[in-house]
Amino acid sequence: MTDPVLLQKYNIPAPRYTSYPTVPYWQEEIPEETTWLDKVWHAFAHDMEISLYLHLPYCERLCTYCGCNKRITLNHDVELPYIETLLKEWNIYLRQFPQKPILREVHLGGGTPTFFQPRNLELLLRGILQTAEIPDKHEFSFEAHPNSTTPEHLQTLYQLGFRRISIGVQDVAPEIMEIINRQQTVDEVRQVTAWARDTGYSSINFDLIYGLPLQTKDRIRRTMEEVRLLRPERIAFYSYAHVPWVKPSQRAYSEADLPLGQEKRELYELGRNLLEEMGYVEIGMDHFALPGDPLYEAWETGALHRNFMGYTPYYTRLSIGLGASAISDSWDAFVQNEKTIEAYREAIETGHLALSKGHLLTAEDQAVRTHILNLMCRFETSWEIPGSQCQAIKEGLKRREPLIADGLAELFPCRLRVTEKGRPFLRILCMALDARYWQKQPSGALFSQNV
Repeated sequence: MTDPVLLQKYNIPAPRYTSYPTVPYWQEEIPEETTWLDKVWHAFAHDMEISLYLHLPYCERLCTYCGCNKRITLNHDVELPYIETLLKEWNIYLRQFPQKPILREVHLGGGTPTFFQPRNLELLLRGILQTAEIPDKHEFSFEAHPNSTTPEHLQTLYQLGFRRISIGVQDVAPEIMEIINRQQTVDEVRQVTAWARDTGYSSINFDLIYGLPLQTKDRIRRTMEEVRLLRPERIAFYSYAHVPWVKPSQRAYSEADLPLGQEKRELYELGRNLLEEMGYVEIGMDHFALPGDPLYEAWETGALHRNFMGYTPYYTRLSIGLGASAISDSWDAFVQNEKTIEAYREAIETGHLALSKGHLLTAEDQAVRTHILNLMCRFETSWEIPGSQCQAIKEGLKRREPLIADGLAELFPCRLRVTEKGRPFLRILCMALDARYWQKQPSGALFSQNV
């Protein structure tokens, strides 16, 4: 069990490190489109492999806990115009490539990808896949809402090469579903899982959240019992991020409804222990996989990677995000699209990308990014390789001294390792290295609590 003294000491707001620098610390100027496309060309020339994220933002119902960029509507006439814009954006990128890209990864996220009719998803994906090479080893995945996913969705995507599905379970207690306004039942979770198995999907993921309003240990046990019965290959067991100043829908309930601090951490530890009893292995931060799953194998071999889509067994230097608010990454630069659908579509219709913000990484940024990724993916990092040591790292190691003294990490010559005791505080250990955070510490609420 996590030491309550350490929990109280280090349960402070901290970034989640889906990128470094984190989005609030990106430069104020938007990189020129020509500059970004030049970065894309150079990243593509590195190995011609791409990870592709398609943001499908529509949902029929607002889940009040959700921090994603979404648009609530019952009007399905929005599907085709949005898909046409995605394909136009893809064609802007295609013009930069001297030959067909190799699509190592494709992920459909949202919003609710299964909001879209299967025939429209097929139209979108065939428009992309026919322009690319598909390697034998690839990972095509999509996020599925149990309430809207049909056998036709599963069959259509399977025929297009998808073998992984991520089902948004969150919790199975009806009272929690009600307070977070999520319309789904345990029977629907079971049905979609069975359909996916029957269709031939080889990797099923359950998205679960701890720290939701009204969540208790008994409800965690009930959710984990469903996991035991259905046995998905992967589990993402996320910490609920309570940021009502960013997402006002989270004011649908109060902090009095939330498990906080030690109570919240105990929910995670109970869930983790139950998962490990079932044979799942903890991988990175908040993720678990069964032996034999590609994510587990990547963890075992040290190939595990983390990008804006989450943990993945594959690394590509270039990740392209299509759609409103989607983020792209060339390793030495980030850009994000306009967040509103209207602004995004208006920009693409002019024949230009819809860039709204971005960041060109300095050599120091790239060195710090490497170490944070190592900690997130391997729980250790080394600065023996050329270019991995810089003044920011030296200063970060100085900030790490109290954490090391508390037993959260161990320092060796040219190497730092997160201890078992330190894993609950992984975000804090990364934050110690975050040069940009310490150069300009936030004056108000910006990040969610570490626990």
